[in-house]
Amino acid sequence: MTSTHRELRERALAANLEIPRRGLAIYTFGNVSAFDAQKGVLAIKPSGVPYERLAADDMVVVDLDGKVVEGRLRPSSDTPTHVVLYSSFRGVGGIVHTHSTYATAWAQARAPIPIYGTTHADHLAGDVPCTEEMREEAVAGDYERETGNQILECFRERSPLHTPMVLVAGHGPFTWGEDADKAVYNAVVLEEIARMALLTRTIDPAAARLPESVIRKHFERKHGKDAYYGQK
Repeated sequence: MTSTHRELRERALAANLEIPRRGLAIYTFGNVSAFDAQKGVLAIKPSGVPYERLAADDMVVVDLDGKVVEGRLRPSSDTPTHVVLYSSFRGVGGIVHTHSTYATAWAQARAPIPIYGTTHADHLAGDVPCTEEMREEAVAGDYERETGNQILECFRERSPLHTPMVLVAGHGPFTWGEDADKAVYNAVVLEEIARMALLTRTIDPAAARLPESVIRKHFERKHGKDAYYGQK
């Protein structure tokens, strides 16, 4: 197949294959999209196709109106959610949705993930937020688009670049990043944060939140203007 979006589709394929490799999904659960902001299109996993059968030509290219631009298969049923987020979150180049076990457990509990320790603070400076439950009229409408709107509502006073992850109440996690690879990285980090938080709460149901001074120190040494973690 001749493709005018070959590189974008290959990036989307590589990122999608990381989902089962990292233990974030079974069967056909989950999806990743890669976004080309210049062209205003995204490449996303096709709906219901097992990861082991995916090829670059299977990735579906969609514009920000949700129209298929290139591809012979139906795009993921979550595509409208991805479209809503790309349309609103500037600087985001990749989005991941999974039903990874621990993050989904917190989502099903309708609970944000508390910032108990420095592993969490290394990646974001607050709790992992959880959306409100979707209203019945929204469920009956354009459900996947309304899922995106749920996330936007949750981020009215949050920066998506500083908090690149969210739990959708009763549903599961979404993460994003400057590209699809970083979005997958954030999905892996979220699952580990969720697992650690559950274990912490199991050991001590009254475990205290990490002090704000330690949170700021750990977050800013990686992400602040004077960050010094890693190599320049």
